[in-house]
Amino acid sequence: MTRAGLIGAGKMGISHYAILGAHPRVEVAAVCDSAAYVTSALRRQTGVPTYKDFRKMIDEAALDCVVVATPTATHFEAAAYALEHGLHVFVEKPLCLDPAQSLRLAELAVARRRANQVGYHNRFIGTFREARRLVEAGALGDVYHVAGSAFGPVVVRPKTGLTWRARKEEGGGCLHDYASHVVDLMNFVVGPPEEVASAHLRAIHSRDVEDAVWAELRYRGGGHGTLEANWSDPAHRKMSTTIVVYGTRGKLVADRQELRVHLGPGAGVEGYREGWTIRYITELQAPVAFYLRGEEYSAQLDAFVDAAERGTAVHENSFGSAYETDRVIDLVMKAGQRRS
Repeated sequence: MTRAGLIGAGKMGISHYAILGAHPRVEVAAVCDSAAYVTSALRRQTGVPTYKDFRKMIDEAALDCVVVATPTATHFEAAAYALEHGLHVFVEKPLCLDPAQSLRLAELAVARRRANQVGYHNRFIGTFREARRLVEAGALGDVYHVAGSAFGPVVVRPKTGLTWRARKEEGGGCLHDYASHVVDLMNFVVGPPEEVASAHLRAIHSRDVEDAVWAELRYRGGGHGTLEANWSDPAHRKMSTTIVVYGTRGKLVADRQELRVHLGPGAGVEGYREGWTIRYITELQAPVAFYLRGEEYSAQLDAFVDAAERGTAVHENSFGSAYETDRVIDLVMKAGQRRS
C-alpha cells in the first residue's frame, strides 16, 4: 500500500484526494494546508492526520509520495524538499514559474530515482494520445504546421479581490495557468519548438496578469506553429482545448470529444481510410476504476502510482517534459515583453 500525503487542499487538491482515497493501492496518510478550517474539517470528517507545515508532515508521516497542489510559486520548495527526503512527487501544473527551477527538480528526481509527474491531464485523454500515435507513426507525413488553442470563461469581468492566480508572481496568469495546457499538449503531440518568433499577451479584465495569449512558434526542420489561449471568452461554458496538425500526407483535428483525420491518396494507415475518418472519445479512452471530472484525472494518478511502485524516474509526463513546457512558456513571455 502506497502512503500518500497531500500538500494543498484547494480545488485540485480535493479532487486528487478523492481519487487517491478511492485507489485500491493507496492510503491517504496525511494532508497539509495553510487554512485551519480546511484541515479541521478534513480531520473531523475523515480522521486523516493534518498539518500546517509540509516539512513537518514529510518528516513525521512516514510517506511514500506526495501530491503538491499549492499555488505555482510554492511548487519548487515543496517538491525539492519531498525529493530530498526520498519521496515520489506529483505536482499540479505548471511545474514552476522559473524554468531553471523546473530543470533542477527534473535533475533531482532522476538523481534520486523517484517517480515525478506533473498534472497535465491532456496527455491521458484518448483522442490526444491517438493523435500523438498517428504523428509518431508518420501517418500525416512530414508535419509542417501545428495549431493549439484553449478558450474558456475563467475571468469574464473585473474583480476587486485578487486570488493567487491573478497575481503574476504567484500564479503567472493565463500564460502559465491556462495556456500551459496547450503548450504541453503541442509538445506531447509534435515535440517542443526551437524558438518563439513573436507573442502578444493581452490583459482584458485583469490588472496584474494577461487574460489572452497569442504566439508564433518555429520548429526544427522549418515547421511552424501557432498558440492561442483566452480565459476571458464567455462564448465557452468551460475550457475547450483543440490541436490541429498539418502534414504532407494528411491533417488531424483533435479535442477532448473527437479526433478527425483526413488522409490523402496512398496515405492509409490501419483503422483510417483515405479522406475523413472520425473517432470519438468513447472508443479511444481506456476505462478507469474511479471517475471524477473525467477519466484522465484518475488515469494520470494511476500512472503516477504505478511509477512510484516501480521506483522509476523515467515515465510519461515527468518533470523533464514539464521543464520543456516551462521553457517554451518562458520564451513566449519574453517574446511578449519584447513586443511591449
